Amino acid sequence: MSLIVFSHANSFPASTYGVLFKSLRARGHAVCALDRFGHDPAYPVTSNWPRLVQQLADFAAPEIESQGRGAWLVGHSFGGFVSLMCAARHPQLGGHAVRGVLLIDSPLLGGWRARTLELVKRAHLVGSVSPGKISQRRRRAWPDTTTAHAYFTSKKAFAGWDPQVLQDYITHGTVDETDAKGQPQRVLAFDRDVETAIYNTLPHNLDRLLRRHPLQCPVAFLGGTHSQEMKQVGMAMTQRVVGKAHPERLKLLEGSHLFPMEQPLQTAAAIDELLAAMAPSQRSPGHTRV
Repeated sequence: MSLIVFSHANSFPASTYGVLFKSLRARGHAVCALDRFGHDPAYPVTSNWPRLVQQLADFAAPEIESQGRGAWLVGHSFGGFVSLMCAARHPQLGGHAVRGVLLIDSPLLGGWRARTLELVKRAHLVGSVSPGKISQRRRRAWPDTTTAHAYFTSKKAFAGWDPQVLQDYITHGTVDETDAKGQPQRVLAFDRDVETAIYNTLPHNLDRLLRRHPLQCPVAFLGGTHSQEMKQVGMAMTQRVVGKAHPERLKLLEGSHLFPMEQPLQTAAAIDELLAAMAPSQRSPGHTRV
């Protein structure tokens, strides 16, 4: 049995991935996950996410120590980035070496795109070009879970979701609250201001970070065939980090950027396959440079 430390995509608490986790456990993996990044005042959202990376390290270390074995860091979108950065800065967690990193539709930003992002952030214009311009206006409250469910099923981004995953998102991704008039309502558990801040502080320094802290473990990538994020960012840096000598560590699944929600069982199978593809490299770990 292997240990997976899973990190969620921005705005989707880890509890959204219950179907995926159940399938991974059925395949012999132990899974642990921090439910929401960025909501603990001890780990605020700042540019390039250093404190969020530390939040992952501080969560993972005791989990790994209690299990007495190294872990795979697996993350979806935002979660993939913090997993990679955590492995670079903390190659040892809980007294054990990180076994590898699996990026789930987390195409790495480097080169001229990263430099452009840095300039946009310095000019304080990132809020006008990042997904944060949408998230800051996201609807956050509904009268009840039934209304919330109807709202999300009407949205194109959620239309292809596995029904149980969507139900888990409604059940665990919204919480009870009272509005200004004292009426009960359901609101998003993931604060949209935190979501927006995460988008607006996207790391522009990944290439420099990996030169300063070369990875001591293998990396794999699992992407969606219709991922707009992959098209926008490109795959050049990701392919360098994964390693062109290891095509078996790069796999695509049918679906959008949110394919883990659309095809959770197929995603679990692909994760299992990619972890196995990285496992042989444990005999002679290399240093990944960018």
